[in-house]
Parts: sequence; structure tokens; C-alpha cells
Amino acid sequence: MTGGSPQVVLEALIPVLVVLGALIMVISAIAMVRERDAFSRINVLSPATGLGLPLIVLAGYLNRVLVAGFSAIDLIKVIATIGALLVVSSLASNVLARAAYLSGAPVDPRTSPQDLAEQPKA
Repeated sequence: MTGGSPQVVLEALIPVLVVLGALIMVISAIAMVRERDAFSRINVLSPATGLGLPLIVLAGYLNRVLVAGFSAIDLIKVIATIGALLVVSSLASNVLARAAYLSGAPVDPRTSPQDLAEQPKA
């Protein structure tokens, strides 16, 4: 293995990660437009925030490593960022879906089960 090969691998991997992340974002956006109700649109957002954005963040980190070298602080930051993206995405989807339901947004009749439509059991 030559001395420059990790750099060559990073130079090839970074654009692949960026394009893949952006492609996931675009596909999710197109799918959101095609969905029938607010709840399905919120559900379709999950791949974008759970996979697309982390891939782009990872590509940014790898580019930083390529340009400035490895830094433990930067690694911690990227791990925290990806973790925050996953947690915030899950919580935001839940809150958006509940807010949409409570606002009276129409639910596609084919959506099943509709647990929020049921009265809580005492």
C-alpha cells in the first residue's frame, strides 16, 4: 500500500457520500410531494433526515480530515451532530404528526391503524 492511497480513497469517497446523501434528500422531497396526507409526508421525511443528512455531514467531516488532518474534537463533533440529527428527527416527526392530527388535518382513509383516533382507555 502506498503512502498516498488513503488520500485517494477519501478523495473518491467524499463526492460519493455527498451525491448519495443529496440523492436521498431529492428522492424524499419528490416522495413528499406525491403523498396523500400530512402524516405520510411527515413519514417520508425520515429517510432524508435519518440517512441523507448524516451522509452529507460525514462527507464534510472526511473532507475536513483530508484538508486539515485528523482531530479528535472534530470526530466528537461529527458523532454528536449525527446523533442529534437522529434524535431530533425522530422527536420532530412525532411532534409534527401529533400537531397535524390535533389541527384536524384530513387522514387518508387507507391509513390503518389510526391509534390517535381512539379514545384513551381509562
